[in-house]
Amino acid sequence: MKKTVHVVGAIIENENGEILCALRGPDMVLPNYWEFPGGKIENGESKEEALSREIQEELGCVIEVFNQVDDTIYEYEQVIVRLETFMAKIVSGEPKASEHAEIKWVSRKELSSLNWAPADIPAIHKLVNAVSEK
Repeated sequence: MKKTVHVVGAIIENENGEILCALRGPDMVLPNYWEFPGGKIENGESKEEALSREIQEELGCVIEVFNQVDDTIYEYEQVIVRLETFMAKIVSGEPKASEHAEIKWVSRKELSSLNWAPADIPAIHKLVNAVSEK
């Protein structure tokens, strides 16, 4: 039976309406896919606490977490991932890639052009469609 992993991802938006995207490095599981930064929820943590801690660890900045965007379960070859994504913004610090190969700010309409990890795609559709509906 496959292990299920519960993770949270931050959809960090800046004042220009751009979203912070993170590229998984060649040594990571699912190498060279783009994803929303985040990680596993540890015992006793709320989703928001886990997200704040992970972003502090991965990017070295402090975020404020807002509403949930998506809750997706995706079955990969080795593992089942439940990914919950939340809107967020940086309240202090500049994001720096320490665990990822690269991070970059991308406008919502450009998001679909990146090669996303499959679990992140439903949230991408919601973000892109939210723009086209405005």
